[in-house]
Amino acid sequence: MPPSAPLLRVRDLTITYPGGERPAPEGLNFEVHPGEVVLVLGPSGSGKSTLTLALNGLLPQSVPAELDGTVDVSGRSTMETPVAALSSDVAMVFQDPDAQLVTGSVLDEVAFALENMLVPAPEVVSRAEAALRRVGLWKRRHENPDLLSGGGRQRLAIACAIAMGSPVIVLDEPTANLDPQGIDDVYGALGDLIASGERAIVLVEHNLDAAMRFAGRCIVLDQQGRLAFDGPVDRVLREHTEELLAMGVWLPAATLAAHALRERGILPATLPLPLTPEELAAAVAAVPAAELPTRVVDSAVAEEPADGSDVAVRARNLIVSRGRTEILHGIDLDIPRGSLTAIVGTNGAGKTTLIQALAGVVPPPKGRVSVGGIDPGRAAPRDLTARIGFVFQNPEHQFIAHTVFDELAHGLRLRGTPDAEIAERVQGMLVRFGLEEKADVHPFLLSGGEKRRLSVGTALITRPDVLALDEPTFGQDRARADELLGLLEGLRDEGTTIVIVTHDLQLVADRTTHTVILTDGRLHAAGPTAQLFAAEGLFESAGLRLPAMHRALDPALRGYLAEAAR
Repeated sequence: MPPSAPLLRVRDLTITYPGGERPAPEGLNFEVHPGEVVLVLGPSGSGKSTLTLALNGLLPQSVPAELDGTVDVSGRSTMETPVAALSSDVAMVFQDPDAQLVTGSVLDEVAFALENMLVPAPEVVSRAEAALRRVGLWKRRHENPDLLSGGGRQRLAIACAIAMGSPVIVLDEPTANLDPQGIDDVYGALGDLIASGERAIVLVEHNLDAAMRFAGRCIVLDQQGRLAFDGPVDRVLREHTEELLAMGVWLPAATLAAHALRERGILPATLPLPLTPEELAAAVAAVPAAELPTRVVDSAVAEEPADGSDVAVRARNLIVSRGRTEILHGIDLDIPRGSLTAIVGTNGAGKTTLIQALAGVVPPPKGRVSVGGIDPGRAAPRDLTARIGFVFQNPEHQFIAHTVFDELAHGLRLRGTPDAEIAERVQGMLVRFGLEEKADVHPFLLSGGEKRRLSVGTALITRPDVLALDEPTFGQDRARADELLGLLEGLRDEGTTIVIVTHDLQLVADRTTHTVILTDGRLHAAGPTAQLFAAEGLFESAGLRLPAMHRALDPALRGYLAEAAR
């Protein structure tokens, strides 16, 4: 343990929400010292986000909960010190950036907290400019945050935390909505901050491929919210791989791939599991070529009929504007029936706007989109939702009921479904998504992963022909993400057309049948996923970077691993 006094001290911390059946986290003890970057891992529901709220006093001061034990930041109790006063000691970036953006311009947002702390005006401007430049938003400083993409708003929230200059920065899934370049920019900025050795960062993160190069220490919570492991990141991940897999937490992509190859006898059982694509490539290079798989997953996709009878969603000259700003420019697109289609692009490319327009969440111009023969620009919401279900990027944006059961039942009740059938279908959905014990809980009291599963359940329960999801694996642990993706593939096998927006190109390569690439609100490319990934330079020309695993392994092995992932 470093010799310096801890910036953060947690003692016997146990948190229980009102109506909660059990605490999470429970009995936590740890310290964080200057210069440390601490990665917090754990399955969905283990209390990771709850822990972050306790570190800055929001819980229990603003969020009702019973808290036993103590949390001290720079020697001050987070239970007794007002949240406003604590902000000078600990800055917070929430899982949902919209939960903390309050002003009308990007620059004002970063300046807001500093002004409330009575920082002199010249210093406010200087610190705000430095923070915005770090995250690449200085040129957009006069824009309304609402005009930023989800990833842009996430970078803005991070800029606010950077500008505060607090000794401790707590980040809950900071890169979930960012493209690869945005991830690099954020971790680069945070790396500069921590380099002085005077600050500390507590990081909840599922993208371990990025976090591995940044975090030095790892804390793992088990399913009950208790401390399972605490130590250097590489040691925890290598020495406890099997336990972490059993918990269902995320691991680096190279570790998961190597584990799959070791399970199939391709890599030796004694091999220390690699943590990076480079380590995996070296391990594979040591295996005799004759022992490596040579079969590549069949990438052939049947041509769609020329009459369009096998098209589930069609857009022609789709133009969508927000205020005076045109977001989508003349999109022509066919989404094949029964496909699992991904929409990808850099932050601000128009992905969320496109999927919302296709689903009628943002009504498109009349006559520009067709979903199963219905025009979302003209259709009544009840008729449209019978054709297409939609899952928002942030689950809270679609919750309207006071219990999980009623949230799932709402759409069925609107359709006049008999009570007995409602009860049966809701119970089935609760079981399918591991929410049986949460039926009577308010949706806003669920963990981030549980909220995501509920949002998907509400869209699925009416059994639409098309299901559209914006960042479906956001907030999910590995086990639940795999379960959700397996469910989506099962629905596709049954004939449901699935459309997702995602930043995870590894997911796209492994799981989807078709891909749509956007660039600056325009269609850059669309077609079968395997063909697009085989086109040299296609993703790079759209500002995207192929997954590190894709670059490190040969096509045969990539195909083998993609098949294993299913």
